[in-house]
Amino acid sequence: MSDPKNYRPSNVPDEPGVYRFFNNAGKVIYVGKARSLKNRINSYFQNNLPEKTFRMVQASERVDWTVVESEVAALQLEFSWIKEENPEYNVQFKDDKSYPYLAISVKEEVPRVFVTRRQKQKGIKYFGPYAHAWALRTTFDLILETYPIRSCSASNFERAQKSKRHCLLGDIGKCTAPCVGRITADEHRQLVNLLIEFMDSGNQDIENHLKAEMARASAAEDFERAAKLRDKLRGLEIANESNEAAISESISADFIAIHEDITHSAASIFRIRKGRIVGSRSWIIDRTNLVEDVDLATAALEMIYRDLEISTEIEINLAVTGLSELENFLGERAGRRVKLSQPNRGERLEILEVVRRNANQALIQFLSKRSNDAAISGRALEELANAVEMEELPLRIECFDISNIQGTSVVASMVVFEDGQPKKSDYRRFGIEDKEKFDDTRAMNHVITRRFKRYLAEKDLSDLEGSARPKFAYPPQLLIVDGGRGQVNAAARALADLGITNVTLVGLAKRLEEIWFPDRAYPVILPRNSEALYLVQRIRDEAHRFAITFHRSKRSRLMLESLLDEISGLGESRRSALMQRYGSIAALRKATAEEIAAIPGIGAKTSKMIVSVLQRNESITQVDAKTGEIIEHP
Repeated sequence: MSDPKNYRPSNVPDEPGVYRFFNNAGKVIYVGKARSLKNRINSYFQNNLPEKTFRMVQASERVDWTVVESEVAALQLEFSWIKEENPEYNVQFKDDKSYPYLAISVKEEVPRVFVTRRQKQKGIKYFGPYAHAWALRTTFDLILETYPIRSCSASNFERAQKSKRHCLLGDIGKCTAPCVGRITADEHRQLVNLLIEFMDSGNQDIENHLKAEMARASAAEDFERAAKLRDKLRGLEIANESNEAAISESISADFIAIHEDITHSAASIFRIRKGRIVGSRSWIIDRTNLVEDVDLATAALEMIYRDLEISTEIEINLAVTGLSELENFLGERAGRRVKLSQPNRGERLEILEVVRRNANQALIQFLSKRSNDAAISGRALEELANAVEMEELPLRIECFDISNIQGTSVVASMVVFEDGQPKKSDYRRFGIEDKEKFDDTRAMNHVITRRFKRYLAEKDLSDLEGSARPKFAYPPQLLIVDGGRGQVNAAARALADLGITNVTLVGLAKRLEEIWFPDRAYPVILPRNSEALYLVQRIRDEAHRFAITFHRSKRSRLMLESLLDEISGLGESRRSALMQRYGSIAALRKATAEEIAAIPGIGAKTSKMIVSVLQRNESITQVDAKTGEIIEHP
């Protein structure tokens, strides 16, 4: 048995997908799906696992994952891979059940529509699969109301023909009763063709009809009918989602996508056969070892098909130099014609985007493991020391970044790397008052001054009873500021004013990743494939992330303060209680009037007033939680 700590992954994406646990023989022993891969995979490495789960995790040697577009797509891929891999720790589908399809027996003289889970047969047109059976049943009822074609079995149809009496569906308008000649076979066929055309084009007509009916029911205060129509509409939307998540059965190809970075790239493949993903895999490409006249796409294809059987159809997300020559080369190895193409629209392009996201995740995992490699970190520090002309390795590096909006809500971050690895316990955030306008250079001077004043105050403090020295008592060997000449000169003035001379100072500009010195007119350009460049980029990106996170929370708090100032009757203590409890407008909006009233000092009357103001300010400026971007609502 292996120790799960040895293979616990980091940087797992917070996205829907499917994950697989492998044993030491490389065999899949468990397949699972998740709405959030990050939360689900991390849960396997906690204490107090159930017995079966504990045995599975102990028997595994590694875990990988595949990102997909939605939870429905994850559900379908999970089912497909359980059938394909037959993992020992999964509950097997002994009765051979599958996802249901909507089927139409187009070859019959009087076609019928029905729901089936059986294997596909000739002469029947299928729509689906549908991941939610209840949603398909809702859609099926709606279809019969709109397109009342035959849905009974062959025996019931023959019985009705002999007795000249149709069934209940004919009485309630869900069948046109071709069995008793209410319409002819040709007229029924026309109705079937309309249904097929409708299913091929989507369910927009029925959705629009249901929405209009629901609006009319609400206007007439027939809320019971409106609620039933709402449930039908929801079922139709879920059924659409299930159907759209499925890959067209006409697609049988290898989909290869490449995600590029400076020193390395990653290539991922989805092997799709008749609309099913039968396999996925990722590779890392070291770009420093690529021959100059070989393009990345060609190198990736040659590497992938050293390990895999060559498909007759290959879709790739990058342009390929010498396309016909490469097709001939792959065709000769495969012993058949190979078609290589780069789609620019439609379903195939959408599939490639999902594959590219998986390549990106594979690269993140590789670089994360690589950054923790002591040998690589040592080489990066050595290269960086040579580039900035330091006599010793920069074992402690501090990086500062400024974040603001036109000089307001200014914040700064300080991140610390020791031995090439982040030391998060030493990270610091700096809030800057908005009483005076601060641009980036002035803010940088201000923050560097604050940080090194603390250093001067704490450097001579001795250890007390074995306790550690204050965090700011340790000076960095290398100080990096995010920015070009302006920011690095501002930081240099701060160090000079304080008499700090034992710190090497540089700035990292974003445009070409130049390294600027305060006393030089021209920057140093690190080689594009150097470990030192990757290290300083990683440090700068971490400082930027840390600053943006703080900046978002500060802006959210300021927006809430501004909104609370508009509400009459809220004193300082009440505003403070609301700020402490919620912290942002988004959090306050989610609260009910009863929850707000429960806060000491608020009460029912004031809570209703707060809810009313929130509703009137629904269009207030908001912040995109992912990017930190200001969003203006009309």
